[in-house]
Amino acid sequence: MTVLVIAEHDHATVKPATLNTVTAGIACQSGDVHVLVAGANAAEAAAAAAKIAGVAKVIAADSPSLAENLAENVAAQVLAIAKNYSHILFPATANGKNVAPRVAAKLDVAQISDVTKVDSPDTFERPIYAGNAIAIVQSSDAIKVITVRTTGFDPAAATGGSAAVESAEGVADSGKSSFVGREITKSERPELTAAKIIVSGGRALGSAEKFTEVMAPLADKLNAGLGASRAAVDAGYAPNDWQVGQTGKIVAPQLYIACGISGAIQHLAGMKDSKVIVAINKDPEAPIFSVADYGLEADLFTAVPELVKAL
Repeated sequence: MTVLVIAEHDHATVKPATLNTVTAGIACQSGDVHVLVAGANAAEAAAAAAKIAGVAKVIAADSPSLAENLAENVAAQVLAIAKNYSHILFPATANGKNVAPRVAAKLDVAQISDVTKVDSPDTFERPIYAGNAIAIVQSSDAIKVITVRTTGFDPAAATGGSAAVESAEGVADSGKSSFVGREITKSERPELTAAKIIVSGGRALGSAEKFTEVMAPLADKLNAGLGASRAAVDAGYAPNDWQVGQTGKIVAPQLYIACGISGAIQHLAGMKDSKVIVAINKDPEAPIFSVADYGLEADLFTAVPELVKAL
């Protein structure tokens, strides 16, 4: 049977998490990979999905009920075609984590969460204990519902494919939830999960004012996303959507610069897959140095401004 990937999109473009999930779908070795684009007036997103390398078919479900990605309606759309697939893959994003459990429950199967490697069509690896151990999970379910930790898979090429686009009837509104409003944080900096460079600050910065004064110039110089440890967020130095870690955002940029972050296990779980890790900390025993490719034992209030000047 074939693999179904649930696209993450904004009705006009396909988000990068979809590309990583397609790679995971191809690794399932179960046949063709199909992509479901569930939305409203989402023809552009469906066309973009059809260009992804490795995708054999795109199913475009268009309905006003899918305009706001309400979990109940998207889950119903997935369930309408689920019986045709052996694997149903969602990116492990806020949207994916919202829909996947509903689909698994309705199908009466066990969801396999945060998969980072596909060993075979029925065997998968996923991190447990904040990434300190890897569980190997084997599933005998006829339909496997999986959320994919996107940092574990390279993105599929966004171009080069020529999949057929097939229209599917959109589901009616379930009536179980309604869209009230959305507050969007606007920033000129790259979004954390998509940024190629991330600069993160910790509790050592001491205040929200110092966080902005010291970290923002470095992020601006590098055109980087700005992140923070949970301790810095809890102290009010940075907003919640900047948090990197087990209970924040899981990231894997090309370059991650950690300033004044000790490296608690929860933070490491969110960024240790970064390609190059640079740590600046005055404590030589800080755990962050154990995962850093480059470590600078220095006071960040001196080192970071000097780094900005050098850049």
